[in-house]
Amino acid sequence: MAQGKQTPRQKMINLMYLVFIAMMALNIDAEIIRSYYDSTRALNETRTLTERKNEKIFEKTLEAKAQQVPDTYAKPWADYQILRNKINVLVAHAEKIKTQLKKETEFKDGIDVSENFAALNNNEPTTDYFFNEGDENSPSKRADELKSKIDDVRNYINATFGNNPQLQDLVDRANKSLIAEYPKGKSPNEKTWFQNKFYHQPLIAAISNLEIIQNDARNVQSDALALMLQEKVDASIKFSSYEPIVSGPVDIQAGEQAEVKVMLGTYSNSDKIRISGVSRQENGKGIIPISGSGAEGPRTLNGTITLTDASGKPQSFPWTHTYNVIAGPQLVKLQKGLLLSADKMNVMYRGLENPVSGSILGADNAKLSLSAPGASVRNTGPGKWIVKPSTGNVVKLTLSGVDPTGKSISQVFEYRIKNVPPPQGQMRGKNVLSMPATSVPNQSVQAAIPDFDFPVTFNVTGFMVKVPGRAGLLISGNTLGEAAGLTKNLRTGDVVYIYDIKATATGLDGQIVKNISPIVINIQ
Repeated sequence: MAQGKQTPRQKMINLMYLVFIAMMALNIDAEIIRSYYDSTRALNETRTLTERKNEKIFEKTLEAKAQQVPDTYAKPWADYQILRNKINVLVAHAEKIKTQLKKETEFKDGIDVSENFAALNNNEPTTDYFFNEGDENSPSKRADELKSKIDDVRNYINATFGNNPQLQDLVDRANKSLIAEYPKGKSPNEKTWFQNKFYHQPLIAAISNLEIIQNDARNVQSDALALMLQEKVDASIKFSSYEPIVSGPVDIQAGEQAEVKVMLGTYSNSDKIRISGVSRQENGKGIIPISGSGAEGPRTLNGTITLTDASGKPQSFPWTHTYNVIAGPQLVKLQKGLLLSADKMNVMYRGLENPVSGSILGADNAKLSLSAPGASVRNTGPGKWIVKPSTGNVVKLTLSGVDPTGKSISQVFEYRIKNVPPPQGQMRGKNVLSMPATSVPNQSVQAAIPDFDFPVTFNVTGFMVKVPGRAGLLISGNTLGEAAGLTKNLRTGDVVYIYDIKATATGLDGQIVKNISPIVINIQ
């Protein structure tokens, strides 16, 4: 500040300047805490999805295989159950630590981050929990307890699966991610794993690191399930394509009851899968042209799918299909009413071109018409239209035509209107990923709506980058080259956050892109 004797006015100006600097520093810290908190919540949501996938899909599939083919899958199922229990113990213990730390810092759930700032920025409970009397060279018994549970999972994986070449990826991942101690000579800064993760770390950093441990454990569990399900299949056979399978009668008489089964099938185009009883085999699927020529009545098709397993033994799966040849349209008894179906879903998306099909049984679909107040309608062929809703929450479609007797009929169908789901920030097709620090500046940021059937694309125009110990950097465009200065001093275990992603959209008819989820990069 100024030297020598100062006037009262100058002293006041100097004091206001200091207050202004302090307020700016506090605001920056609050934004960093908010970014950490939002990213930690995203990690928690990702872990929840992984847990549901493990429980509802992979576990049930492996258990069913153990019951159906016990000689092949009973032991993998038994080994997995032990692994699952050990991982459940680790995840529950980490959750218990988070709860305890929140309680000691007086963190309150359900309120804004700004009101929890003091709790989230408090580093004393974390240090006291993991270190004796705050001595960074003296880990506490509670630190040893967390380490023992992490080691228990990793040691079990090594002992149980270490000699199985087909499960080597699982072993490697466990040895890399499920650690509480750096391998000899691998510490990034000569400090221990616990010192880097928890010593003098604020509550939000401790919660984030514990959430990462829980995520890594659940991902290892997911890898174990996926690899065990593929363990008895030749490694060159990749079942990566999916298609819905519907099994049910092709004809049913009025007043009768029937049952239809719906399931999801996966297939591979490997040359080690052969299908007999078909005319040709394309992309892993057998194709048979059928014809309605000849006498009316049932027709049956059959054959065998043969798959060669990892031991070279062929496994055979017989298949059969029956269909009926029935009278042509001119003899079909007239049914009352009309038919209308949304080609892709039971709702319509605002501002998008939603394909719609309509028909009248036994009538000429070329004479049908469709109208929809509050939406644009474009005909694309007999009984086919494109409907683009705009305002409101419901659109009413009126289908009109002439039935086989020449009578004019119409019917109103009501569909809900939904906004397009928010896009997800992605890098290499993922929103949480790991890479070396030197690779970060070479990456680009994308945005996409996962599992969305409509042709909507996004062009990222800017985003914020945040690394530990540095203020967030605003970058224009979609590449991270400008962040090279931020990333050159990163070390293993650091986390880079890409947030506040801005993008323009193609195919959304002028809708504004909001709430693009952040990207989390774990430095290897």
